[in-house]
Amino acid sequence: MAGGSVAGGSPGSGRVHKRVLSDQQKRRDLALKRQIESRRNLQQHARLLASVLVPLSESGDCASLVDCDSSVIWVEERSVVDADGLVDEHRDYGTGWHGDCKMDEKEMLPKAEMSRKEVGLYEGTKLKGAKAREWFSQQLTLPEWMVDLPVRLKEDWYVLARPAGKRCIVVSSHGTTVSRLRNGRVLHCFPSALPNGSRACGVVTPSHTFCILDCVFHEPDQTYYITDMMCWCGYSLYDCNFEFRYFWMNSKLAETGALSSPSAYHKYCFRVAPVYECDVPGLQAAYSGPVPFARDGLLFYNRHAHYVLGLTPLVLLWKDANCSQYYLDTDSKGNVPPCQQVVLKLQGDGTVVTSDDPPVTLGSMPQKFLQQNIKYLKPGMLLRFTIGGQGLDIVSGKPVTADIHYQGVANHARAGADSSSKILFQYAARHTPLTLLDIVGAIESSNEGDAVMSA
Repeated sequence: MAGGSVAGGSPGSGRVHKRVLSDQQKRRDLALKRQIESRRNLQQHARLLASVLVPLSESGDCASLVDCDSSVIWVEERSVVDADGLVDEHRDYGTGWHGDCKMDEKEMLPKAEMSRKEVGLYEGTKLKGAKAREWFSQQLTLPEWMVDLPVRLKEDWYVLARPAGKRCIVVSSHGTTVSRLRNGRVLHCFPSALPNGSRACGVVTPSHTFCILDCVFHEPDQTYYITDMMCWCGYSLYDCNFEFRYFWMNSKLAETGALSSPSAYHKYCFRVAPVYECDVPGLQAAYSGPVPFARDGLLFYNRHAHYVLGLTPLVLLWKDANCSQYYLDTDSKGNVPPCQQVVLKLQGDGTVVTSDDPPVTLGSMPQKFLQQNIKYLKPGMLLRFTIGGQGLDIVSGKPVTADIHYQGVANHARAGADSSSKILFQYAARHTPLTLLDIVGAIESSNEGDAVMSA
């Protein structure tokens, strides 16, 4: 594997990865089946997200934009859904993000008159700490870590280099663009050429127009690299497959000038992260081809996958030491610890669990210890553990227990606990990793299958 080449013919290429550490393939099949059986309607979710995902009592550039009483909701989205589910496009609520926060009573909408989802989205912007991290982590799709190889890898998957940087959700609405990190903190408030993303002179944009993007902010070149698109000009793409979403990313962004160089009404660069077919040349390009950013592993997207909120086995993350500086998790000083570390969430009964849905329990804290530290250790907190010499117990493809040892409270900036797939990937990386040649082998095996069928 000299020079990071993934060309066929290397020792070990063509072999299929036999080691199955998880039930990931079963969950991939179930996720695709659910998409076929039940299509979700997230248009209203996107509309509400665009209307409320704004800086509320935040520090920084946006600190003075909004300061409204918690007993009422300032409905910034001018397209209001009434109790019958009908949209009233004519009522005007508020003056926008840069307007005066003092409003008449007619501009206030009591919480009691709003649907549960509307209140939930509003409350999400007001949450802090662990609850805010949990809520905002559900607004982005979260890839599972690749712990076994998908079937039909060549036929059904795309691959792209994952940009190193800050993962964020970017929303353009009401003449402003806001980016938020997974933990809910505002990263930037700025004008952009995205739909309704700036108050450019002479440009009038309907208030119901907005855009929601999944991005990585790459600090060295001050660029937002777009990896997915959830909404465009108010149209929901959540239920569109990735193949179509990627087509829209390239075509629509180019049409608006959002990919142009920075200007007075477009503060940051936006670029679409290059996506390749998951064949050997595509894998080679994603793994070692020239890219304008530092890599942090590879992302694999199932071409049929909808945009799922939260963890999904239809988007996979894979790393090795050649394509990521953080192949193995590091400590706060950037060093790889001698033992694997995991972050788990403390439950009310003292058990500690992963971020999966449903969560996987890996152990429990001694009740005596919890009682002694009742002021400091509370349910919902994220705790840091090391995995000892006895490792993980894996049953039916899932970790069921682990030899974990408590180390302390996790970094407060974390968005959530580790997923079981991340724990399995990091564990395998220290013992029997899933290598690049294994991935090449799966692709070449698919080629051999095609040859047999054509014969």
